[in-house]
Amino acid sequence: MTPDELQALPTILAGDFRSIEPHLRALDKHLTLRTYIEGYKLSELETKIWQTLKTNKATVGILRKGTLANLTRWFNFIEQTHPEIQAEIQAAEAARKAKIVAGSKAGGNFDLALQNVDQGVVTRFLPEPSGYLHIGHAKAALLSDYFAHEAYKGQLRLRLDDTNPSKEKEEFQDSIVEDLHLMGITHDTLTYTSDYFQYLYDMCKRLISEGRAYADDTDQETMRAERMDGIESKRRKRTVEENLRIFEEMTKGSEEGLKNCIRAKVSVDDPNKALRDPVIYRCNVDDAHHRTGTTWKVYPTYDLACPLVDSLEGVTHALRSTEYTDRNPLYQWFIDTLKIRKVYMWDFSRINFVRTFLSKRKLASLVDAGKVSGWDDPRFPTIRGIRRRGLTIPALREFIIKQGPSRNVVNMDWAGLWALNKKVIDPIAPRHTAIAEKDRVKVTLTGADVPEAPRTEERPKHPKNAEVGKKNVVFSDEIWLDQADAKTFTKDEEITAMSWGNVIIREITGSDPVAGITAELNLKGDFKSTKKKVTWLSAKGTKLIPAELWDFDYLLTKDKLEEDDKLEDFLNPNTAWSENAWCDEGTAQLKKDDIIQLERRGFYRVDKSLNEGDKLVLFAIPTGKK
Repeated sequence: MTPDELQALPTILAGDFRSIEPHLRALDKHLTLRTYIEGYKLSELETKIWQTLKTNKATVGILRKGTLANLTRWFNFIEQTHPEIQAEIQAAEAARKAKIVAGSKAGGNFDLALQNVDQGVVTRFLPEPSGYLHIGHAKAALLSDYFAHEAYKGQLRLRLDDTNPSKEKEEFQDSIVEDLHLMGITHDTLTYTSDYFQYLYDMCKRLISEGRAYADDTDQETMRAERMDGIESKRRKRTVEENLRIFEEMTKGSEEGLKNCIRAKVSVDDPNKALRDPVIYRCNVDDAHHRTGTTWKVYPTYDLACPLVDSLEGVTHALRSTEYTDRNPLYQWFIDTLKIRKVYMWDFSRINFVRTFLSKRKLASLVDAGKVSGWDDPRFPTIRGIRRRGLTIPALREFIIKQGPSRNVVNMDWAGLWALNKKVIDPIAPRHTAIAEKDRVKVTLTGADVPEAPRTEERPKHPKNAEVGKKNVVFSDEIWLDQADAKTFTKDEEITAMSWGNVIIREITGSDPVAGITAELNLKGDFKSTKKKVTWLSAKGTKLIPAELWDFDYLLTKDKLEEDDKLEDFLNPNTAWSENAWCDEGTAQLKKDDIIQLERRGFYRVDKSLNEGDKLVLFAIPTGKK
């Protein structure tokens, strides 16, 4: 790597998984025959690089895997031989833990007293690859990661629960893995329920052989009614031999097999309806599995696969949302009945937000109907959607940690999450200026303070953070103002042109819209005395950048959908709108995913840079204000 590339690493390596991975590989290659990154002793640059890697959760996860052998060797060598550079890291870690404690006091209690933690802790995150991860999944993933890697220094297993080929796609599978990396969650192992299809098939045969399961060809409607009323199925007394024969027919996908499913013989009339002989195996010959193809004609249900594979894989503590609470006794029934290794369970509440639905089926229906741009639509509660809207991963992590693993179910407002996000971005977002294209007003300036020719001055991008850098501001005798501001002016009124000085309005042409203004520049004027502070852009000596400014609203008109509500009846007809604008020339350098603040307009995320089209596309980021 060149010296310039090395100098840039401390900043670059603070990013997310997607942005840092190529640089980590380049650094790994650079270290092939080197003990130190540069020279023969620890340098200031090397210290900064090591400290950046140590404090970035995404890089720690990559190093833990050991796939970048040279980089891992160097990282461990520096850690072991230079303890003097770790004081700052240790202080930051102490501060982080204190923050978690404070968050716990603010609403999240992490004192779970998990059982047998001295024997090791292995958690798992178990998403079905039938859609993209949403913010509800984020809570499950982040809590499992927290207890595995921070609270108990254990392991996190990612297992994709791919038992329903009718809904699942490789696209969803790959997106889940990538989104977890972007969230700073690094799994220690990646497996698939489909890895265990033969094991699960054998265990189902065992249940049948032991008289604990039976084949049932009762039609779905009748079966549902019988379970609801606690009525025994007419097939419950089939012999073991008959059940095994039918299960074999199911594996062939024969005509007889397709009429049947396998049900666990748990209870007919237990008050907990989840225990009323649940279906544990069913046929599917219409859809090829995205990993196993057409090898299997029968597939296990979640109720069977979850406890069996958790136990087999060595999971010690299964954290899952309270929607599964009624199914916990069933989970335990399989473990006790099959006499397999015990797994401890802990339930936590789902995250619910007002005017938001998290059903993957409902989300998929909007994608399929073309009512949104895709699973990453900024109005969607998917991880990709909220990130595209401008939510940062630090804000998301802090929000989830503050909730803690509580069992209390609440319908939260998005305002709290976006307010946290503002605290993250406000200190570091560079400030820029945009003027609406529609009916913008040209102001001709007069007076002794007006520059004879356009001139450029450097100004800070952030008024309170010099590290954000500087930008060029062009001053001239003609400037652009927003029509919305111009319509409020009166003759001889004194206003303030932000980042320049006061202006006295001398002449206004037109009223609605205002066609033009002549004003006197009065740099001696006191900006504290003016009521109106307006943004502006020079009309000369600069190349303004065209942009689309987008804003969004909730997809729903109702705070909470009830079970019998039809989604179509509560869809908001107007959820996205935009206006064209001109931005200062500094915005030409912005990259996709950059976050900025447009003065007096708010925070925006760059959805498309100039490298991707003929104009910037900026998405407004909510700030938690009503």
